[in-house]
Amino acid sequence: MVAAPTALAAPREDNRPVPRTLYIAGDSTAAQKYVAAAPETGWGMALPFFLGRGLTVANHAMNGRSSKSFVDEGRLTTILASICPGDLLLVQFAHNDEKIEDPARYTEPWTTYQEYLSQYLDGARERGAHPVLATSVERRRFDAEGNAVPTHGEYPAAMRALAERERVPLLNIQELSLALWQKLGAEETKRYFNWTATTQDNTHFSPFGAIEIARLVAGRLAAQRVLRPGDVRRLDDEIPESWITWPAG
Repeated sequence: MVAAPTALAAPREDNRPVPRTLYIAGDSTAAQKYVAAAPETGWGMALPFFLGRGLTVANHAMNGRSSKSFVDEGRLTTILASICPGDLLLVQFAHNDEKIEDPARYTEPWTTYQEYLSQYLDGARERGAHPVLATSVERRRFDAEGNAVPTHGEYPAAMRALAERERVPLLNIQELSLALWQKLGAEETKRYFNWTATTQDNTHFSPFGAIEIARLVAGRLAAQRVLRPGDVRRLDDEIPESWITWPAG
């Protein structure tokens, strides 16, 4: 069991919490999408709906990135240049780390993947911020018997082991999403993914799906005591899909 962190914001003299930022480092499943990509939606776009007003989301997740390429392109450096004591750094990678045919992105689960993830942990801690690891949300894949099939190989296990060794909070979104797909079945899960009249995308989300994955993330942040009860809201509320917007880019 990973130890829960202490409270993440020191109170002011008037007992109001210091505003904090939750940074997201991740791939296309979490990333901000723009009008040309609509209705494809990253779960990071929906996360603010479930967080209290004292928390701001800075979504640095980017399409196509792995734990390695995100670092190599200087994107982690950008986050670390602005992250402050008490902030959160939520890290979710694996979809593109798995691409063995691409040396710019591929990492091996038990060696280079953990080594790159450790750079996020160390960088956040050195700046007084709090790193959180999240296993990657599952793709929509079912076998001939209708069972939801895991697609991330050894990466979730490698992340869990690193979190335990480093005593970092872990959100097991891979396990939770796989269980959700199994419960819903092959047809109902299409609503969660970017299935349209012209697209059958089993990796990226519809507005509804992004909202529901963001709900899982916020729920686990609260359950693991990474966030306090007052830092989350609407966990049991229906969130209108109309709240999702796609900037012009």
